[in-house]
Amino acid sequence: MRRRRLIALVIAVTAIIAAYGFAVLSAQRVRGSAEEVAAAYFRAWREADVRGMAGLVHRPPADFVSRHVDLSEKLRVQSIELRPGPVRRTGEDTAEVTFAGTRRLRDLGPWPFTATLRLGVREREWKVLWTPETLHPLLKDGGTLDLAAFAGPPPELVTGEGDPIPRNSYADAYLARLRAEFEPAEEGLALVAAVPGRAEQRLLAVTPEQDVRRTTLSRPVQAAAARALDGVEDAAIVALRPSTGEVLAVADRLLDDRSAFHDLFPPGSTFKTITAAALLRAGLDPASEVSCPATYTIPFHRSFGNAGGLDRGTLSFAEAFAHSCNTTFVQEAVTRLDEEDLRATAEEWGFHRSLPTGVGGRCGALEGPANLDWFGANAIGQGTVVASPLCMAAVAAAVSDGTWRPPRLLAAEEVRAVDGSPPEPVTLDAGVVAALREMMAAVVDHGTAGGAGLPAGVSGKTGTAEVEGRPDHGWFIGYRDDLAFCVFVRHGGSGRSAALPITARFVNGL
Repeated sequence: MRRRRLIALVIAVTAIIAAYGFAVLSAQRVRGSAEEVAAAYFRAWREADVRGMAGLVHRPPADFVSRHVDLSEKLRVQSIELRPGPVRRTGEDTAEVTFAGTRRLRDLGPWPFTATLRLGVREREWKVLWTPETLHPLLKDGGTLDLAAFAGPPPELVTGEGDPIPRNSYADAYLARLRAEFEPAEEGLALVAAVPGRAEQRLLAVTPEQDVRRTTLSRPVQAAAARALDGVEDAAIVALRPSTGEVLAVADRLLDDRSAFHDLFPPGSTFKTITAAALLRAGLDPASEVSCPATYTIPFHRSFGNAGGLDRGTLSFAEAFAHSCNTTFVQEAVTRLDEEDLRATAEEWGFHRSLPTGVGGRCGALEGPANLDWFGANAIGQGTVVASPLCMAAVAAAVSDGTWRPPRLLAAEEVRAVDGSPPEPVTLDAGVVAALREMMAAVVDHGTAGGAGLPAGVSGKTGTAEVEGRPDHGWFIGYRDDLAFCVFVRHGGSGRSAALPITARFVNGL
């Protein structure tokens, strides 16, 4: 009997001990597993169940939900794809999962990333150990992710052929002014990451297509003009297409803003082209005999002399033009013309006109002379006469084509839109034009531009403009085929010594 009681007591004690042991083990058992928690977290993330995600995180921050929602809204996330790797144990009660993800942004498209989900046992339960870089690695250390707008690219200006403008073209001031007339492309959008103390990082971007605008510039002509001015200070070349008025080149080293189009200088003997046109209309023939003494004095007025004091005696009017006889032009002008004749002819050939080229421009001016002294000076491009290199290039173009046309740097309709309506073309007297062509050919053949290295087919006129107290300005205007041009060297010396060598480099470089 006693034995049975002892056995029962042992059994009871054993049961109590077993129950206690089971209770202790149950109390110490870890709930769930790293694999289960990771799978549940990724599933909730895919389903945008942010509160469900928060329930799997150990002590989630108060802004856990708003961080996820705000980031998706700010970046305009349409969907997220998550591709977790295997769970890797990093310790007895820690683990991690490296995963790849792709957020699809409404405005920028897919944005892939790689991050790590860390897990650990907290309070006998597997939990996600969340930090901001779990959402994206770039959010570490106070980093931010934002969408930022940026200015679209400025318009790209190209040549008439659609090619890039040659580098070192000496046309920068003109191109900058043209770009300002056109709106830049619409704003671009970028995904930008920023960490305090570091430069912003652009991760994705959508850049709007650049607006490409064609100018009238010709790549080979512009390149030849620029290279002709290499090493030359205070000079400019303007080249036009006579049949259309298109500016084929503007290489400007005059050290002022768009000076070749806007600034006016005494044109010297290049203006004799205008005076000759007025004299031809007044009845003087290229073959007519004229006098070219070393000096000529307007009766009861001042004297004028030829360069170098040359006396060429009696010669044809065409030869007087070829040799640029000042005395001939003063004598014939005061004898055959009056102030209004010269002014009207100058206006027919572009003077006193604004030139809406796309970047603005002026031609020239001829103020009323105070007396015959000033009228005589005007006849040889001194006195009150001033002109821009653009204006004188247009004069040469008019001789070549027979029609004076307003020059332009853009298509005609674009010029009207950005710079106003240009003046109408002027059809010139055919007989006058034919005579001027003959006379300008003689200048290059055996006149003041003879033997200067100009290629066959070039016709033109030299010009030397006196400037009180300063060296002379050197000019040359000319044309060949459907190309007309003006070369101007401010305070460079005579037209032959300063402008002709540049002209030869330019035309031979085409």
